[in-house]
Amino acid sequence: MSTSIALKVTQIGNSVGVILPKEVLARLKVGKGDSLFVTELPDGVALRPYDAEFAEQMELAREIMRKRRNVLRELAK
Repeated sequence: MSTSIALKVTQIGNSVGVILPKEVLARLKVGKGDSLFVTELPDGVALRPYDAEFAEQMELAREIMRKRRNVLRELAK
């Protein structure tokens, strides 16, 4: 099920950000001080709770993509 919630970008100290409603925090199972992943998608972004195992996997994937850039470019053709 997909839900859309409009959030306003606001000044937070010297930065800007959005404040997530309690319902969104509960759904993500995160709270103050927790980290989130922002993942780019073709039609926007996804927000997910931080997962150390996933972070390690993503770093390994980035390393492989850097080392094998030419191979991946050829496969994409």
